[in-house]
Amino acid sequence: QVQLQESGPGLVDPSQTLSLTCAVSGGSITTNYYYWSWIRQPPGKGLEWIGYIDYSGSTDYSPSLKSRTSISRDTSKNHVTLQLSPVTPEDTAVYLCARAGDYGLSGIDYWGRGIQVTISS
Repeated sequence: QVQLQESGPGLVDPSQTLSLTCAVSGGSITTNYYYWSWIRQPPGKGLEWIGYIDYSGSTDYSPSLKSRTSISRDTSKNHVTLQLSPVTPEDTAVYLCARAGDYGLSGIDYWGRGIQVTISS
């Protein structure tokens, strides 16, 4: 019932800003008490949690990425946005958005398909 669709540029130059959008359908991003997370998976590596925005608009970020990360939302469009700036080649990964009803990656109940993002070197 809940669907998440990532969109944005597939190729970004180093030192520039990555901006991705997660379009949510089948459920409101303001509904209590869900968290809307961004996760990434570099080639050949495991999942890495980036951060979230919750039903009230509160945000939290991974300590290793906090200085470069901003998550926001547009409630009129039911969209969640990720911005990462500046990017480096190590940011090359598949980026996914997800809904969570509980803490941790194990609390995720819906995933987007994911979008490949390549940072040119």
